[in-house]
Formats: sequence, structure tokens, C-alpha cells
Amino acid sequence: MRTDRQLLVITHLSQLITLVTGFGSLLLPLVLWLTQKEKVFQMDTHGKNIVNFQLSLILWCIICVPLILLFGLGLLGFAVLGIISIIFPIVNAIRASRGETPTYPLTFTFIS
Repeated sequence: MRTDRQLLVITHLSQLITLVTGFGSLLLPLVLWLTQKEKVFQMDTHGKNIVNFQLSLILWCIICVPLILLFGLGLLGFAVLGIISIIFPIVNAIRASRGETPTYPLTFTFIS
């Protein structure tokens, strides 16, 4: 197993592909994780954190849809989720470059 912090950083930043293409924030990190988890040290931990975060964002977005009817709280929820989905991949890419373990807020553990 090799240490490749640059690939870990790229994996975290790959979540931001949605800003360019409109989709792929789950797909691209998932492919990187599945293909590299046996080869790169800590890729399994980072990949699981990213996939759990992306799945949690999808779930939170689904929860926000009916909340739109409740005083527009869903719109506020979408705004908060949008900010979190941009800031935390960048923060965790920096953490990965330092060799630290990433942490994502509002994340459920789907894959442990």
C-alpha cells in the first residue's frame, strides 16, 4: 500500500464536480474510492466518509422538499446544504493534505 495524499485531496475535491457539470458529486468519488481503496493508504477511510457525506446530503435534500411548504424552511435548508457541500470538501481536502482524518457535518453512517 502506498501513501498518496494528493489522490486523497483529489478525491475530496472531486465532490465539487457538481459545480461544473451539475452531477457527479457522488459518482466520481465513489469510482476513485472503489478503484483505489486497496492501493492507497487511508483511501478506504476517506472514501467511506465522502460517500456517507454525499448520501447524507441526498437524504437531507429529500427532507427539505416537503419543508418548503412549512414557511419556506426547505429553501433555507437547501441554502445551508449548498454552502456545506462546497465548504467541507475543501476543508477536508486541506486536512487530507496534512494527513488528518476528514470529518463531515450532518452525516449519517451508511457505510462503516
